[in-house]
Amino acid sequence: MNRYLFSIYRVVVPKPVRTIILKKKLREKILAYFNNLPAGEINPEQREILDYLTSNPLAIFPYSFGLNYRPGDVEVMFDEKEKMHYTILDGKKLFFKKRWRAERIKRGYSDLMREQDPGSPHRYLVPGFDVEEDDIIADIGAAEGNFSLSVIDRVRKCYLFEFDREWAAALNTTFSPFGEKAEVINKMVSSTDDNLHIRLDTFLRERTDVTFLKIDVDGAEKEVIGSLMGTLGSKRPLKIAFCTYHRAEDEEEYSKLFRDHGFEVTVSQGYMIPFYDKKIKMPWLRRGLIRAVRK
Repeated sequence: MNRYLFSIYRVVVPKPVRTIILKKKLREKILAYFNNLPAGEINPEQREILDYLTSNPLAIFPYSFGLNYRPGDVEVMFDEKEKMHYTILDGKKLFFKKRWRAERIKRGYSDLMREQDPGSPHRYLVPGFDVEEDDIIADIGAAEGNFSLSVIDRVRKCYLFEFDREWAAALNTTFSPFGEKAEVINKMVSSTDDNLHIRLDTFLRERTDVTFLKIDVDGAEKEVIGSLMGTLGSKRPLKIAFCTYHRAEDEEEYSKLFRDHGFEVTVSQGYMIPFYDKKIKMPWLRRGLIRAVRK
């Protein structure tokens, strides 16, 4: 489709319809590609996804567990004092952006629960890689704050980095009951230090007791890692949950980087299909995250 026709297509065809068409075509490509490979070249994890796609629409998480999380099952409430909507996560209020309405929150919350399902390739914590009571967390790319809220009772403290001011406001409300045990940092992690940005090396040099990093920054991983190279070059013990699904190269590139700096690295089980990425290409399947530990 040339640029002129594509412009007309975007105007005439609504985005939800375009997404349906995109997912249908990509599903057909994935099935055709793998079904034309010799059976011996398809690993069991890929075979599980092919079996799912044979009878189900394309999904970011191409597994049956994803069908368990339906927006219609999510209960959204409104806090009159804070003038914010919230849901309940592990018995605690999880607040959302003030301008978000209930239907959008239902979709967003069901997505959060789906990505942290025990069978999800995006799940941060698994047996053998978990938080401990003495851990101090730096949650890089906190967004809704569901990760930190899920572990706040099991760790010493959480620092939540979130540059989006609307999310920062929601985070401050969510974590206000925990006092000094949680701190929201409304800055972007980057290669500079100023009023709006902060380098992780700078932050960690001042807080030598941080033991766990969760890094999920929607494609800005290179910038975040660039701000962390001094710490990686040290012998400081750390646990890092690092998302790798934003680019096809991230799993291999960052696994090598962490190993080169003395970390033991494991890769999450299963694959994601981030169909919304305009640069996604064959074979389309990406690992959700890597877990790195340096003792």
